[in-house]
This record gives sequence, C-alpha cells and structure tokens, in this order.
Amino acid sequence: MSRTVLSLPGDGIGPEVMAQVRRVLDRIGGFHIEEGLVGGASYDAHGTPLTDDTMAQALRADAVLLGAVGGPKWDGLPFADKPERGLLRLRKDMELFANLRPALVFDALAGASTLKTDLVRGLDLMIVRELTGGVYFGEPRGIEDLGNGERRGVNTQVYTTSEIVRVARVAFDLARKRDNRVCSVEKANVMESGLLWREEVQKLRDADYTDVDLSHMYADNCAMQLVRQPKQFDVIVTDNLFGDLLSDCAAMLTGSLGMLPSASLGAADADGRRKALYEPVHGSAPDIAGQDKANPMACILSASMMLRYSFDMAAEADLVDRACQDVLNAGIRTGDIVEPGMTPVGTQAIGDAVLAAMDRLSGG
Repeated sequence: MSRTVLSLPGDGIGPEVMAQVRRVLDRIGGFHIEEGLVGGASYDAHGTPLTDDTMAQALRADAVLLGAVGGPKWDGLPFADKPERGLLRLRKDMELFANLRPALVFDALAGASTLKTDLVRGLDLMIVRELTGGVYFGEPRGIEDLGNGERRGVNTQVYTTSEIVRVARVAFDLARKRDNRVCSVEKANVMESGLLWREEVQKLRDADYTDVDLSHMYADNCAMQLVRQPKQFDVIVTDNLFGDLLSDCAAMLTGSLGMLPSASLGAADADGRRKALYEPVHGSAPDIAGQDKANPMACILSASMMLRYSFDMAAEADLVDRACQDVLNAGIRTGDIVEPGMTPVGTQAIGDAVLAAMDRLSGG
C-alpha cells in the first residue's frame, strides 16, 4: 500500500508540534513523508500562501498533515494573500466535503470540562459536518440596497441529493467502525432543505446501511442534548451551518480545545481511497512559538485519525491513542492542561513521553 504523507507544518507552533508527529510516524514506520510550506511561511518564501507545486504534491499524496496557519505578522496582507487562503485552497482543490470533528474526553482531563464530570467522563463522539455546500456557499447571496436607507442581506440554504448522500455515507461508514449509531441533525420542521436532508439520509440508510441504527434530531434540540447528555451520541451528521455551531459546542465539552484533532475527507475513488487533510483544531499560537511550550497532542491525535481513516491501521491508531492516554494519566502535561501539583513540561518532553509509552505498550 502507498503511504505517502505530505507534511505542512505551517506557522507559529505548527513546526514544533509537527516535529513530534514526525517522530511518532517514524517510530511506526512505513511512511514516505514529504514536506512543504503553507500559510505565512509559504508567503514569506514564495509570495503566496500555497504554491501550485505544493498543491500538486497534496493532490498526489495519500494524506496531508497540517500544523497551523496564520499570525499577526501577516494581518496586513491583502485578503487573497492571507495565510488562511492556503488552507482554504487545499480544502477546495482536494474537494474535501466531509469534516470530522471528534469530541473525546480522556479520563485524566474529565475535570477540565465545564460540565459535571459524570456527564463527560468517557465521552467519545464524532461530528461529521458537510463542508462545501449549504448556506455558506448557496446562491443567490449578497447585500442589496432597497432605497430609503433600507438594505437586505441574502444567503441561500441549498442542498442536492448527491451532496447529502455523500456526506451521510461517510457518517455511516464511520459508525460501522465505532458504535454503529448515527444521529442525523437538521431543521426538517421549518426548512425544506432540512426535510430533503432527513428523507435522503433515511433513504440511504434503508438501502445500504440497515445494520446501522439511525435517528433524527432537530438542530436546536441537538445543541441542548450535547450539554444535557452528550454520551447519548456516537456519530452526528449534519449540514455546514449546524455542523459549524455544534462542533464548536462539542469541542468545549472536553474542556481543552488544544487537545482536539480533526480530519477533512473527499470522495472515495475506485479503490476506496479518499483525499484527506488532517489538522489539529488549535491555532498557530504565535505568542508561544519557538519556546517549547506548545502541546503537540492534538497534532499527534490528528495523525492517529490519519492512521485509522486513510491507511486502515486501526491497531497502530489505537496504540497512539493509548500512549497519549497513558501520558496524561501519568500527569505529564504542557502548560495549557497542567493541574495543581503537576509540573508542566515542554513540547519535546511530551513527544519523548508518547514514544516511551508506545514502546512500553507494544512491548518494544
């Protein structure tokens, strides 16, 4: 199997956390890792946040790992040259339509959540957000002048059967690798696009995924249930707008945004392989860049998602996840998640500890 990974460390703490990911992948072995520039680093070197050559590398790779982009250094650039445009081009040109945002609470960090510990301990849910359609991209859109000082803003919520089915299929396939449950979220009670969403997801389940338990929920109720009883969910699939809101809500259930990975997937080809981009949810944190203070775990866990979803290396992904759990249980923390009585360590030390835990767990 081809295992070519394009590493795009990016800006700020991106290179530091990606260096620890590289150590983990080297320990597992079997990867051909290429490296490129994206974001502000690419602009400084080439005058663009993503070169055509790097984009071509991303399209050839079996998976792309990204660190972080952006920072105040580039705030004054024209919109088209801002670091974030490099990430957006990657998503667009790779046709990544399904965003995977897990909300996973490690036992050692359950007390960090703003919810009661018993509500979040053991939480492990996945939100699958449709990424390229819906109200963010629908036409017509814009602001028009109605005269007499009155203006009107218009955005259009629009979905087609094929857009709904392809993201729902990702959710059902993921559920089969988890607890085999999908909750489809929309507003079918007041929106025709939501009614279409509900009907098409149900139709797909009845045709191809009868082994998966499917439920439907309105988006406002889902938001309430996430903070009322979040462990009732396994996989949530929803549209672009609701996914944007619900995934950030779910992220804060964990109490630590800096621990969360993510993935964006494209359509499966004839061999079942998908274009995929994996990245931590956290930003570039330029205020601590280069100081060995960054927490690399979100990026390491993003690599674990890559092992699981791009390379079907479930055992290796489980090993990485368990190693991270062991490090947290041992009280080895960076400053962002350190608790009273613990001594914070640096980025490199976390990498050392994860590798040591992997060796111990694998009998190496």
